[in-house]
Amino acid sequence: MTSFDIGSEQPPTTTGPETTATKKTKQGVRKIDTVKEYGQNNELPSVQSNIHCVLIVGQIEGHLVLPPNNKTTKYEHVIPQLVAVEQNPDIEGLLIILNTVGGDLEAGLAIAEMIVSMSKPTVSLVLGGGHSIGVPVAVSSQYSFIAETATMTIHPIRLSGLVIGVPQTWEYLDKMQDRVIRFVAKHSKITEPKFRELMFATGDLARDIGSVLLGNEAVEIGLIDAVGGLGESVNKLQEMIQKGKHKDKNKQKLQMFNTNSKHYPGDH
Repeated sequence: MTSFDIGSEQPPTTTGPETTATKKTKQGVRKIDTVKEYGQNNELPSVQSNIHCVLIVGQIEGHLVLPPNNKTTKYEHVIPQLVAVEQNPDIEGLLIILNTVGGDLEAGLAIAEMIVSMSKPTVSLVLGGGHSIGVPVAVSSQYSFIAETATMTIHPIRLSGLVIGVPQTWEYLDKMQDRVIRFVAKHSKITEPKFRELMFATGDLARDIGSVLLGNEAVEIGLIDAVGGLGESVNKLQEMIQKGKHKDKNKQKLQMFNTNSKHYPGDH
């Protein structure tokens, strides 16, 4: 029997082959985890992919933590993912899937600005809904899709908590609103006057002002690029990746040609 001192060293571990019982136990634990996370018995197939998927679901949480019964997307979880995608050489494209009711203005704009500034191809897909501050996130990608039955709600921004009834409050609110309008107009085909018109429309919403757009309507006004689903989104992203690789090859060839021309100038 091997002895060891308690508190000084850890007991020796065996490095031999796993027994059949151990393997079955590990498989059983994996199946239980799969049932808990995905509601199914079979393990999800592992596929080596060159694209990464980011989900924007529920309510986009800002600087305040929402109640536990709210399904939320935390910006402090999304932003590190975007940084990792930008730095990882194995990831060549980003797919953003949205089904969100909106949320915090600055958190949503922070995510949208991060996506816009990425150097890799990005495609967004609106499923179910891309409402409120979800609109800037949806248009922040290089190409956007929306499902035929999905909707997008455009309305003025709101303030929660204590609101001081002075002119400065209105000026601050107007500046915040202009940030959203300018961002959406810059990164989509819709104009600022048209987006502002939809934002302040009356008669579309029962308890608010604003507009609700179905999938084809969002495409017709230029807010979203095309109606489509998962297949179209993945195919478009792979197409953009291949085009990017082709441009890089041509750029390298041009650089090599310019370098050779400098070393071997022709007769003039």
